[in-house]
Amino acid sequence: MDNETLLAQVTDKAQLWLSGNYDEETKKEVRQMLQNEDKRQLIDAFYRDLEFGTGGLRGIMGAGSNRMNIYTVGAATQGLSNYLLQEFAELEQIKVVIGHDCRNNSRKFAEISADIFTANGIKVFLFEDLRPTPEVSYAIRKLGCQSGIMLTASHNPKEYNGYKAYWEDGAQVLGPHDKNIIAEVNRISSIEEIKFNGNKELIEIIGKDMDKAFIDKVKSFVLSPQAIENQKELKIVYTPIHGTGIKLIPDALKAIGFTNVINVPEQDVISGDFPTVISPNPEEPAALDLAIKRGIETEADVVLATDPDADRIGAAIRDDEGNFRLVNG
Repeated sequence: MDNETLLAQVTDKAQLWLSGNYDEETKKEVRQMLQNEDKRQLIDAFYRDLEFGTGGLRGIMGAGSNRMNIYTVGAATQGLSNYLLQEFAELEQIKVVIGHDCRNNSRKFAEISADIFTANGIKVFLFEDLRPTPEVSYAIRKLGCQSGIMLTASHNPKEYNGYKAYWEDGAQVLGPHDKNIIAEVNRISSIEEIKFNGNKELIEIIGKDMDKAFIDKVKSFVLSPQAIENQKELKIVYTPIHGTGIKLIPDALKAIGFTNVINVPEQDVISGDFPTVISPNPEEPAALDLAIKRGIETEADVVLATDPDADRIGAAIRDDEGNFRLVNG
């Protein structure tokens, strides 16, 4: 396809967003893209539909069919709702858990999703605030839910957000359900098919009680309490890199017996802009710079870091010369 044809197609698609039942803020962003002489942003925002794959959605936030916004998130949630209503038709009440990370718009996307689920008659357990992905998986099983979602783009740059779907076992959706959900999402051809008018009576806020239950479960996995007792004064520097880990990991480390957990104040600040790092990926050495600096200052033994939704970890330990070395594998 030549550039002229592509530009004509995306322009027509953008015009549909201007004439459709979209909010004014979205329309303003679309108008700006149409007016810009440089059409690259317009093309990238509309040249395709953001695909719902086996891992859910992931993309740059903004207006457009190829962006993470309330409409693409809405279509994903409506498609998932449709499939849940088919798959669990025999249940009197279908239930889901919704969690989100620290990213910009994550809470908004979580609340929009809660409205759509409940508009479809599905009960929602919505976390009161950001929480780690593993706790969302745990809550699905603990509460006997059929599914759950997590609004996060994991360790991607700040411009991104994402939508992960989970099944009743707390794991990410596998076959045949993954392909069936994708098919349902792809059937949503208009925002008029998305039920945005939620039922607040079907939303239950969860938080501290689930945190305690989750930490108790983590504590039960300790293989050798005596080994931790022997090393309880081990100096551990921990950073959440501005993300969800701050909500649980320091408390979890203390609950299992470590008494010397040291924070990194600059990175305890919850922020979807990740102001102290280029990328919030704890497996990249640069993301651990501040934590290692803190480790040197405090003569720590171990440095730990987690990504924004706390399902990925980075670590550094001291070598024979006393220098911190990143470990992986």
